[in-house]
Amino acid sequence: MIVCKSPLELEKMRRAGLLVWELLQELKSLVRPGISTYDLEEVAAAKIVQRGARPAFKGLYDYPCVLCTSINEEIVHGIPSRKRILKEGDLLKIDVGVEMEGYYSDSAVTVPVGTVRPELQQLARVTEEALYAGIERVRPGGYLGDVSAAVQQHVESHGYSVVRDFVGHGIGTRLHEDPKVPNYGAPGRGPRLKEGMVLAIEPMVNAGKPESKILEDRWTAVTEDGSPSAHFEHCVVVTNNGPWILTKP
Repeated sequence: MIVCKSPLELEKMRRAGLLVWELLQELKSLVRPGISTYDLEEVAAAKIVQRGARPAFKGLYDYPCVLCTSINEEIVHGIPSRKRILKEGDLLKIDVGVEMEGYYSDSAVTVPVGTVRPELQQLARVTEEALYAGIERVRPGGYLGDVSAAVQQHVESHGYSVVRDFVGHGIGTRLHEDPKVPNYGAPGRGPRLKEGMVLAIEPMVNAGKPESKILEDRWTAVTEDGSPSAHFEHCVVVTNNGPWILTKP
């Protein structure tokens, strides 16, 4: 069942969304060669507690950390580690969620470590553009398939592939709510979009083929062909005035 949120609920989600945005801005500023992904984890964990919030990921399905930090061919759900040292030219994906006042927010960015190859810069740029192409379709009376198709069309028009094993989701009093939000599909299909729906739209885009596999840690998803991957995510409300991004000022 898809739950439409009230204005009061959306204000709470907005506060959580702005905290997630602040977290990601701070973490992005710290990314450089020589630090570990666990250094980022410690900063995020401290800030979430300091702001009176709760990490959304830690403990969910027994996930061990506050952040997901995925590097290069890792698509999503990379576990922060003191042993994972960032290197010049890496492409780092940071995904973080929080719960405040009983409501969740979730967002992700792809961050270059130092100077990265032009083809990696383009992969990240196209993935972020695909996110905004999907967001533009978040309109009352439209269909969820309009969002999915817009993401897919933009990605594939640049010769990349959309990951199909992982999708976006509704969000509210739980991190993962209905509906599932695939990054592929046909326009005019799926649930009708109604005012107050909140969607976590998150393109995961591979430079190579779309297939993925899970590593032995049972969490980290990587591209099956070893190609690099990028990931961006925002929480977006369906409103009569157009899409409202909760995870961005």
